[in-house]
Amino acid sequence: MVPTVGLKVPLVDLADGTALLTDQYELTMLQAALRSGTADRRAVFEVFARSLPAGRRYGVVAGVGRLLDAIEAFRFEAAELEFLTAGGIVDEPTARWLEKYRFTGNVWGYAEGDCYFPDSPILVVEGTFGEAVLLETLALSILNHDCAIASAASRMVQAAQGRPIIEMGSRRTHERAAVAAARASYISGFTTTSNLEAGRLYGVPTAGTSAHSFTLLHDSERHAFEAQLASLGDGTTLLVDTYDVERAVRTAVELAGPALGAVRIDSGDLGVMARRVREQLDSLGAHGTRIVVTGDLDEYGIAALAAAPVDGYGVGTSLVTGSGAPTASLVYKLVARSDGPDDAAPMRPVAKRSTGKPSRGGRKTAVRRIDGHGVAYAETVSTGPAAHGPRDRVLQVPLVRDGEIVGRESLQDARDRHARSISELPATALQLSKGEPAVPTESVNGGPRP
Repeated sequence: MVPTVGLKVPLVDLADGTALLTDQYELTMLQAALRSGTADRRAVFEVFARSLPAGRRYGVVAGVGRLLDAIEAFRFEAAELEFLTAGGIVDEPTARWLEKYRFTGNVWGYAEGDCYFPDSPILVVEGTFGEAVLLETLALSILNHDCAIASAASRMVQAAQGRPIIEMGSRRTHERAAVAAARASYISGFTTTSNLEAGRLYGVPTAGTSAHSFTLLHDSERHAFEAQLASLGDGTTLLVDTYDVERAVRTAVELAGPALGAVRIDSGDLGVMARRVREQLDSLGAHGTRIVVTGDLDEYGIAALAAAPVDGYGVGTSLVTGSGAPTASLVYKLVARSDGPDDAAPMRPVAKRSTGKPSRGGRKTAVRRIDGHGVAYAETVSTGPAAHGPRDRVLQVPLVRDGEIVGRESLQDARDRHARSISELPATALQLSKGEPAVPTESVNGGPRP
């Protein structure tokens, strides 16, 4: 059975565990903290970006659902422990500690599909230092990738102005990254993916017809079209630029009639070709046949085709590489810690003072300020509970409570949320020209956290 986007259960097969999807220094820090007696100190880590990629007006939160699945599977079994001890990576006391590892803390975060800005605390992890520090690499590897892809995808969707986009970048990235990219782009508004594993695991709608090799396989383009139409029906999409586009379009309509679903153009000046093909299709009576264009498109290429008679787009390389920003540059920083393991011990803010890489101490809360027209005008990040008005949105939601996953939701929920989040941004957010973040971040000192 193919899952649907309404499922609220973990869908990824993580039977092999996720504990070694990490950097060695997480474990060496743990070992040293165990020896010094500080591993049980309560700690708060936060994930945020100091800035957005150059020219970007907003970022998109994605990967939260994948991260929750990965946290649940974060276990050190016999094979992992054997590797760590045999290689001298950890000592025996640390291995015994890891054998019992279960994350028992709390996680809050921006809900998947929401937008974020510089310094937005999109993830807050609370637990002992030992259990929370081990999640750093896992959290960053998932969120940095998925947020980057979703952010690029969102810009492409806005540039498409309601025209559908298919994600087709599987051949341009790592095989597992391709699945995550399909998921993230769907959250941001892509309509389908060519990746079948994304369909199986996450219920992302899939689509695909044929490549140039299918045409080249046959003795003629006519034979190739006849074979595809016989297999997939008149509603299929025929690729018309293997040889001569004008001849291919004529042949396609002759064989399928006006019921032909679509033609795809993958090369040349796409705007010019789309106009010529539209005129030809209309002259042949195929007024309902759509035109889909592919071929190294990004948000700028899509925007340039806004006036062309294009009905849909396919995007590959630029999507799976974040359209020039393959990482969201998120960091995972300790912002508060206690003086001891006692729950009653006060938490003290801690922060880096490094030149160019400072952090701000204290556990943060975030509120998006919304004006009377429903438009966001500020993101308030506070070191305590931030006051908010009736129109404002509190951004962080519970994801893990006392080690139990509580924040799972359907992919459709995240997709719907992104549409709402985009709708409340100022118009400048949708501009592709270089500029400042569409919503400024305000840092304030709030009251004591209850």
